[in-house]
Amino acid sequence: MQVWGSGVGRGLGARTETEEDVMGTALSKTRSRVYDEVNALFGRTPQWLKLQPDGAIEGFWLQMRDFYLAPTAVPNKYKDLIGLAVAGATRCHYCTLFHTEIARLNGATDEEIAEASAVGALTMQGSTFINSMQVGYDEFRRETLDIVKYVKQQKGKPATGVPAHV
Repeated sequence: MQVWGSGVGRGLGARTETEEDVMGTALSKTRSRVYDEVNALFGRTPQWLKLQPDGAIEGFWLQMRDFYLAPTAVPNKYKDLIGLAVAGATRCHYCTLFHTEIARLNGATDEEIAEASAVGALTMQGSTFINSMQVGYDEFRRETLDIVKYVKQQKGKPATGVPAHV
């Protein structure tokens, strides 16, 4: 089997039958280990994960296990609320279902789920408008940083003409 030509990988071109057998065994062991870990955490290995190619399944699982599912600087509930906002923006009903249910498992309320969805929608609305109007990035950046500077200077001072919650 030729993989990317002779200059890629080990640079030897096609693998021999023995290399194929060894590679296949290693991939089978990797896939089996991933399935075992997934089963231990989730009670099953979902079909969509089984569809991952051999060369991708381990990397996907390690990132999911060691970053997404692990305790990190961003609490897991927030990760799923972020994931939900992104899922809504990308219109992925698979991810919307997944992140909604996992956010609930992590303690998210219906109100938090609705707010995360609304933030995703508002971000998409602003992004669509700004990109469609072809607003210059340098101008946008300068204005944004000026706004942040102003807000920092006004910290603790009441804004006139604006509702108190802002």
